[in-house]
Amino acid sequence: MKFFQHIRLLPVLMMCSALAFGQAKKPTLMVVPSDNWCITNGYSIDFDNQGTIETIPDYKRAFQESSDLLLVVSKLSGLMADRGFPLKNMEAEIKSISQVNALDNMRSSKEGGAEVAVSPVDQLLDQAKADIILQLTWTVNKVGPNRSITFNLQGLDAYSNKQVATAAGTGAPSFSVELPVLLEEAVLSYLGPFADRLQDHFDDMFENGREVSISVKRWADWDGDLESYYGPDEEELGIIIEDWMADNTVNGRFNTKDATENMIIFEQVRIPLYYERNGRQRAMDTRRFASELSRFLRSAPYNIENKLTTRGLGEATIFLGSK
Repeated sequence: MKFFQHIRLLPVLMMCSALAFGQAKKPTLMVVPSDNWCITNGYSIDFDNQGTIETIPDYKRAFQESSDLLLVVSKLSGLMADRGFPLKNMEAEIKSISQVNALDNMRSSKEGGAEVAVSPVDQLLDQAKADIILQLTWTVNKVGPNRSITFNLQGLDAYSNKQVATAAGTGAPSFSVELPVLLEEAVLSYLGPFADRLQDHFDDMFENGREVSISVKRWADWDGDLESYYGPDEEELGIIIEDWMADNTVNGRFNTKDATENMIIFEQVRIPLYYERNGRQRAMDTRRFASELSRFLRSAPYNIENKLTTRGLGEATIFLGSK
C-alpha cells in the first residue's frame, strides 16, 4: 500500500522539483527610465568623465519629482512580477547608493587629496546587480478627449549591454486619464512574447554562461610582457592565459579580440552563473571570475604580482607587474 502511495506522490514531487528549478532560473530585472525620457523631461546632469563632459540621467531627482515615473515603473514592475520575474526596486537602490556616496565624499587619496572617481550609472548597475535592465521610454498622445501611450521597452543584458528583447507600439485611444491604465492597455499584448525572449536569453546564459569581457595588460615599468616565457613548458604568457580561459569558461567559449606583447583582450567570455563556496551556491560575477585568473597568475610558477579592476558589471582588467 505504501509503495502505491509513493508511486502516486512521485509525479507531484517531480512537478514541484520542476517548478522550483524553473523559478531558480528566472532572471532578476530592474525597470529603468531611458536616457531619452530623462533628458527630454529635464532629469539630467553633466558628469565629468575624466575630462569629457557627458550628459547622463539624474535618476534620483526623476524618482523624487516625477509621480508619473513612479506610477509607470510600479505598474510595469507589477506586470512582470505577475509573470514570475523578480524585480529590483530602482528607487531603493538609489537611496542605498546615496548613503555610499556620502561616505565616498569624505574619502580622498593620500597624496593628491583626489576624490573617489566613479560614473553614477556604473555605480547604479554595479550595486543593483540585476541580470536584465528593462529600459522604458514612453510618451502620452492626446487627441481630443482621448489619450494613448506610445512606448518602447528594451531588455538589455546588464553585463554585455546587448539588447536581448524589445517591445514597442502605441496603445488604442482611451478615455482613461490614469497613466498606469494607459500603459497596461498599451503593453499587455506585447508582454507575453517579450517575457519569453527574456527567459530564452536567461536559459541560454544558464546553459552556456554569462557573457563578459576581460582584459590583461601590463604596467609600463614591468620587466616582463605577454610574450615572455613561463612555466616548465616554457610557454608564452599570453598562451598560458588563453589556456586558462579555455579551461575555466563554460564549454571553453571565449573570443580573443586582440593579443600583443602588452595586452590581451577577451570578448564573449562565457562565465558560469554560479560557483560553490562552503557547500553553497553563490552568484558568479565578472570580478569573482577574473579574481581566479589573478590568483592563478600570482601563484607559482608564475609569481606575477597584478592588480584587478572592474568597470560596470561586465568588464574586468588585470594589470601585470604590481598592485
